[in-house]
Amino acid sequence: MIKIIGAGFAGSEAAYYLANKGIKVKLYEMRPVKQTPAHVTSDFAELVCSNSFRSNDPLNAVGLLKEEMRKFNSLVLDTAEIYKVPAGSSLAVDRILFAKHVTQVIKNHPNIEVINEEVTTLNKDEFTIIAAGPLASDKLSLEIKEHLQEESLNFFDAVAPIIDAKSINMDIAYLKSRYDKDVAAYINCPMNKEEYEAFYHALITADRVVPKDFENNVFEGCMPVEDMATRGIQTLLYGPLKPVGLRKPNGEKPYAVVQLRQDDLNKTMYNMVGFQTHLKWGEQKRIIQMIPGLENAEILRYGVIHKNTYLESPKHLNNAFQVKNNPKWFFAGQISGVEGYVESAASGLNAAINLYNYIKTGKINPLPKDTMMGAMARYISSYHNTFVPMNANFGLLDEVIAKKFERKQMYYERAMKALNEYMSEAV
Repeated sequence: MIKIIGAGFAGSEAAYYLANKGIKVKLYEMRPVKQTPAHVTSDFAELVCSNSFRSNDPLNAVGLLKEEMRKFNSLVLDTAEIYKVPAGSSLAVDRILFAKHVTQVIKNHPNIEVINEEVTTLNKDEFTIIAAGPLASDKLSLEIKEHLQEESLNFFDAVAPIIDAKSINMDIAYLKSRYDKDVAAYINCPMNKEEYEAFYHALITADRVVPKDFENNVFEGCMPVEDMATRGIQTLLYGPLKPVGLRKPNGEKPYAVVQLRQDDLNKTMYNMVGFQTHLKWGEQKRIIQMIPGLENAEILRYGVIHKNTYLESPKHLNNAFQVKNNPKWFFAGQISGVEGYVESAASGLNAAINLYNYIKTGKINPLPKDTMMGAMARYISSYHNTFVPMNANFGLLDEVIAKKFERKQMYYERAMKALNEYMSEAV
């Protein structure tokens, strides 16, 4: 019997893999008995930030990661294909239907027992995958800190608002994907220079809700838009408001563009791309309605900031996500130091694969370093000047010398070759 704590992306993926291998799993999820500051349902693998799993291109780092996960029959990716919504070359999903499907698959699996209660103690003699996620409860976080003698587990994250589609003014906004790649999947709200400057000054002077110690513990990839803006008036124009490749239907190039991505299959909700925020709710509404096309915006979910939890993993984990001083424990998901939905699910798969090997053979079997899954495991288990949560990226792989496009193709081919060899020898 395996104990898995947390039914997020990592825990759900790990439970599904082990259950399909014939292993009995007890999956603990504290929601709805105890909610978190960011979740709004009790469904498994709930998407609390964006609804995008990012690029589907196998020559992109996260696209390569997806290709590897599909080899292991990833529940997350199989479900995403069923409930995907238009997002250009990216994979995005209807967040509600996606999570409900994952929940039903897990609950209906004969080898998985779901237990809705908060786990507050850990048993060193019990095979356990700790996938409590970035929103692990205070009691569990304290238990982990005491077992691992860890000083700190926290950083902060922010969530973007979601807009009611009916309230978007399509006389001003327009459908388009950047450079007209794939279908026109994004709603674009264009600004001229004067509109942008007014928006910018309102943004940087707006009232915020800032938790204690936030500024020293923010993950760069989830930087709130107003904090990003304080780096300079041009910063957003090279970030979430970049206008390049988004000309208006009349051919005019906007000075800045706010993009919205479809959030559900029925096209009733749109997520503000790159607009993570911790502004007070009244300020969010005032400033969002300054954006052309959103002057009557109805906000279905406001942006919020919440505390995330992760280990200083190189101190504690090896490249199988296994705890160094307790081989029966594994960590997975954002608590292990990966960042992103796909990365979290991949780490759950990785931990489950290695735990299964450990049960069957008495030893782990780390994935090859030439795969993105293996490279991520190497990152979280290797010492760096500063350890921070990390998305999938080609910088994690050993470099190949070639031109940019050829290099990406070589990364892909090398990863697939290494993974096929690994799987041919796997237990």
